[in-house]
Amino acid sequence: MRAILSGALLVTVLAAPVQADDAACKRHISVVGRAAETRAPDFAEVTVGIEARAATAAAALDAASKAVSGVSAQARALGVPPADIGTAAVTLQTATRTVARPGGAVTEEPDGYRASNLVTVRLADMDRLGDLLRQALDSGANRIDGVSFGLRDPDKSEAALQVAATRDARSRAEALAEAVGAKLGALCTLTTTVGTPYRPALEMARAAPMAAKGRRVPIEAGTIQMSSEVSAAFAVAQ
Repeated sequence: MRAILSGALLVTVLAAPVQADDAACKRHISVVGRAAETRAPDFAEVTVGIEARAATAAAALDAASKAVSGVSAQARALGVPPADIGTAAVTLQTATRTVARPGGAVTEEPDGYRASNLVTVRLADMDRLGDLLRQALDSGANRIDGVSFGLRDPDKSEAALQVAATRDARSRAEALAEAVGAKLGALCTLTTTVGTPYRPALEMARAAPMAAKGRRVPIEAGTIQMSSEVSAAFAVAQ
């Protein structure tokens, strides 16, 4: 699976351009340097819960909350710290049913309440994700709203990529200067931007299919691809 990337966790870095002497930069070479890397994710995140219906609001909410409490307990049993377990959403709505009337008329009538309770769990041990989902379904969960994979410290990777992209820009400029018989001078300007900003890779965002009883839910983490880009201008010396 190839990761999907966007700007959810990293903001675009627009550095103030580094500038050399204006006279020295009157003749210059402008280049774009690039760098990319593919990394394995180091965490998985899943939102699991239950949607329940009952005659009263309290009964509906209690039924949804009971299953979610079981999911949280299972996550803790798998070694997930409390800081990586959090409520994602709690909803309570009146439910209706469609009633056909004599003469072909159709009306909506009250039919109790519908409640949902969702919890998001982040696992560093991604091999346990399939077990967690299986146990959640066995305990009554009937919703898996999303599974994603990501990096806990994407800034560190982005910083390293920007350095690599800057070196690439210097190498390109040197090659161009040599091609025209010139010598590369001082750096005139340098602007860094995030070429492909990062976000956790989305694996699934739909209601969970019910796996066969006792079967571990198969999950593949895939890889995350990140890239960075810089624009640079170097003076051309005689």
